[in-house]
Amino acid sequence: MHSRRGILRASAAVAAGLAAAVSLPTAADAAGRPDRVPLPDGFAPEGIEISPRGTAYVTSRVNGSIYRADLKTGTGSVFVTGPGTPSLGLKLDRRNRLFVSGGTGGDARIVDAATGDVLAGYRFAAAGTAFVNDVVLTRRAAYFTDSWNPVLYRLPLTDGLPHESEVTTIPLSGIAYTPGAVNVNGIVDTPDGRALLVVQSNTGLLFRVDATTGAATQVDLGGELLTFGDGLLRDCDTLYAVQNRANQLAVVDLPTGTVTARITDPSFDTPATFAAYAGRLYFTNARFTTPVTPTTTYDVVSLRRP
Repeated sequence: MHSRRGILRASAAVAAGLAAAVSLPTAADAAGRPDRVPLPDGFAPEGIEISPRGTAYVTSRVNGSIYRADLKTGTGSVFVTGPGTPSLGLKLDRRNRLFVSGGTGGDARIVDAATGDVLAGYRFAAAGTAFVNDVVLTRRAAYFTDSWNPVLYRLPLTDGLPHESEVTTIPLSGIAYTPGAVNVNGIVDTPDGRALLVVQSNTGLLFRVDATTGAATQVDLGGELLTFGDGLLRDCDTLYAVQNRANQLAVVDLPTGTVTARITDPSFDTPATFAAYAGRLYFTNARFTTPVTPTTTYDVVSLRRP
């Protein structure tokens, strides 16, 4: 294992001791917001993003629809009818635009978060040949992961809408991809803003990636793994990583590379990703181990933020 730029090796024994699983209560917060938001039957959620005013946007991996809910009341409705291909990770920018990953559609699109209008679409790869999974917004660009191909897709952020000709494919080096597996998944920027962090779901490894060259260096977590790592969220020097099929949330101190906690909760049913709002974390229960049917129930659940 290797460390890079302040992300240092932690003692495996210390990390193992601090990473004991704990459970946090799921009671509604002091403002009376519900701790569970029901979604339409058969929706099969994946990504979630929350606006500063408490509006949650949830994507469907079945048909790409986007559900919009008010976290103050827990009520909502389908906001955008999907294109028939998946919608996965999404992020909201300061111009109130949603950047949405297209999964096996091999694409991404920008959606007006106020009207639901699709403002632009971007073709990264032929449908069925890529798995565009998650996205992070930096000051200059949007970066999308591909879980099937060792690349990142870069879309520059401008005052207007980027043209499709401005899409850049960045080859990843230093990460071994396994054919047919979910490889690189969640993505965030580093605390110094100079690089990116990605988690590889099938191996549980965390990598620091040069956003320009795609060169990746494994982050030493002192022997700990983030197996089934999916959505990531960074708060200053703390990284949160949801481990979907493990039904837990890992908390990582980035300056030391120490996994300080693994949080579980009875409300988890293979959570895919999560977003923060008003002192709580809101998780999409993707229920990956449950067959998707028109009557399969889904929800978003919340925990007090660690």
